[in-house]
Amino acid sequence: MEEKNTQSRKFWSGLVTGLLLAILIMGTAFLVKQLSVIRAMKQSGKDVSEADQLVNSFTTTKMGVLEDTIRQYYLEEVDQATLENGVYEGIVDSLKDPYSVYYSTEALEEINQKTEGIYYGIGAYITRDPQSDYCMISGVIANTPAQEAGLQQDDVIYKIDGEDVIGLETSELVTKIKGEEGTIVHMTIVRRATNETLEFDVERRKIESPTVESSMEEDGIGYIQITEFDDVTEDQFAEALAVCKESGMKGLILDLRSNPGGNLNTVCEICRMLLPKGLIVYTEDKYGKRDEYSCEGDRQLEVPLVVLVNGYSASASEILAGAVKDYGIGTIMGTTTFGKGIVQRIISLSDGSAVKLTVSKYYTPKGNNIHGIGIEPDIMVEFDAEKYNEEDFDNQLEAAKEELRKQMGN
Repeated sequence: MEEKNTQSRKFWSGLVTGLLLAILIMGTAFLVKQLSVIRAMKQSGKDVSEADQLVNSFTTTKMGVLEDTIRQYYLEEVDQATLENGVYEGIVDSLKDPYSVYYSTEALEEINQKTEGIYYGIGAYITRDPQSDYCMISGVIANTPAQEAGLQQDDVIYKIDGEDVIGLETSELVTKIKGEEGTIVHMTIVRRATNETLEFDVERRKIESPTVESSMEEDGIGYIQITEFDDVTEDQFAEALAVCKESGMKGLILDLRSNPGGNLNTVCEICRMLLPKGLIVYTEDKYGKRDEYSCEGDRQLEVPLVVLVNGYSASASEILAGAVKDYGIGTIMGTTTFGKGIVQRIISLSDGSAVKLTVSKYYTPKGNNIHGIGIEPDIMVEFDAEKYNEEDFDNQLEAAKEELRKQMGN
């Protein structure tokens, strides 16, 4: 399997490089137009010489000659819209930043649907697999097609509808998985626990993401799980927290495991329901401009808190966990988080498309940037996947309950 993947990576890497070159050549006119839009958005006000610009008289002339050559000799017909999008995608890809992405109008609509918490898909959370050039399933929503089909956390996504998806960004893969309600997506996965290659036909349905789930234990332990930070998450969390308090909550487990992050404003609003007065997080861009997000402290949590995290807890999840750790108002348990300490911004362009760019770094209240490092838990507890799959026993959650009982004096 490893040899096959290596050969496949080399083949597709060479193929994609060649395609991007062709796309760059064919899309000259569109490139000039789009970059003019981007340049108009610059705020520096400084004059840039023609030699410092990607689009100048030399490059446009050369690309025009190459375009004419390809139109005369290239064997296949070329779809102009695909080439146009490929030009913009190639420019952003040249940044070598996995979090910077060009969105066509259609892709932007799908992203907006996702952040609203409603979309048409299979009900699985997708993230990059840190061990390969593939994406993987980081979580499965209950009572969705993904769960019904038998997909599991840690399944590596190998093919979609028979197409090898090596090297695809998360957003690109999600686009392939989503589709019209009632249609079928065929998925080939590698189950890491058994090293099996498995095939699944999964029906796409309307998914209303339950980003927050909660329950109460008999001994006064409240449990709230946040699966991602969407627009709907703030109200869902506020309701779950209120229900736990009204039920006599004496301690809270906040489960952020496999939460890939999401909306910065949403996580800050949730932090304001938990943290004392002070800084939640601050960001700094390349010009040194600092933006601070603070909390009034008028809704600080008054009971013991345990926060569960793992290697798939990223971005906004780490903002929350980092603030809890810096203020010392809770115990972080599980395994080291993903380590995404940078912030992206979606910038809309005049034709309805957009570009998502990494624009700043974020820092915890004590000034720690955890990018590439992650947040170390106060108490390390490795997840026992075999016991969970065979006995439905969550050893990390049980350890969190035991720790909370100690803090509650039970």
